[in-house]
Amino acid sequence: MIASTPSEFLRYRDEKDAVFVVDCDPGLGYRLAAALWMRRSPALVSVDFVLRRSSGVKSRLLLPLRRLLLRRFQHHIHYFRDTSKFGEVYAIAADRFSHVPFKANLHFEPQPPADGSGEYILCFGRSLRDFDTFFDAVETLPYPAAIPEPNFEALNANGARFTRKLSALPRNVRLLPDTYTQDATKQILLAAKIVVLTTLRSNLVCAGIGTCLNAMAAGKCVIGTEGPGMSDLFKDEALIVPPEDPKALAEMIRRAWEDDDLRRRTALAGQQYASSQGGEPELYQRIIDDICSWQRRSGVQ
Repeated sequence: MIASTPSEFLRYRDEKDAVFVVDCDPGLGYRLAAALWMRRSPALVSVDFVLRRSSGVKSRLLLPLRRLLLRRFQHHIHYFRDTSKFGEVYAIAADRFSHVPFKANLHFEPQPPADGSGEYILCFGRSLRDFDTFFDAVETLPYPAAIPEPNFEALNANGARFTRKLSALPRNVRLLPDTYTQDATKQILLAAKIVVLTTLRSNLVCAGIGTCLNAMAAGKCVIGTEGPGMSDLFKDEALIVPPEDPKALAEMIRRAWEDDDLRRRTALAGQQYASSQGGEPELYQRIIDDICSWQRRSGVQ
């Protein structure tokens, strides 16, 4: 059964052995947890709740309430392995987490060659992106770089950092037209030589695993920021740099651009990983299998 509001979920609250699964919607999760607070069943499971550190007065005031409501969830499924910061901030015990591998959202037919070719260094994505560090790095390099035409409203809503005016971008950064369709995303990725996914030090998770896997599926060498959702998942499949370190990022970009073998090996390893995760049917089956395994371990009915 599919539900998108607490009232729709509650229609099934008396179903035997019901498990309520809330996918990628913390707001809905909080409301549903409040509605079910005094009930012992059904079980609540979250999937891909990308929560942030508390910043600002309102967010800090709401943190105790959010922690309380998250206690109503017996199990949390994430697409990253290292949940230590996440658990610390939101007071969630480590044994309530599990990791399920995510999958690429784009399908390329035929599969592009992971040959290291391309025109530019691309910084892509919206969720918790650190464009400032990317700009600081590439303006010291002689290579062409690019970003999609920014939608500042969407970037702000997704916690990205982009403080430069468009008139102040490095001279080697060009703006790419973006219609926000799958075809447009494919074209932008396929023309890249290197894809850079920078995130902020304050993030609890390097959000954007879907964008990362899309770039890998496109056969591109990925450079990512160290932290949960990147360095805990990938070894040879991506090149990892410290957060908010333009010098380290510039050096890694230089290595990847000039070392054809490194770029190709990384791109091929990433593409093989992305291909091995399958598509939506395989992801859904992994989530179902994980919930069933958790039920058996915990004795939750």
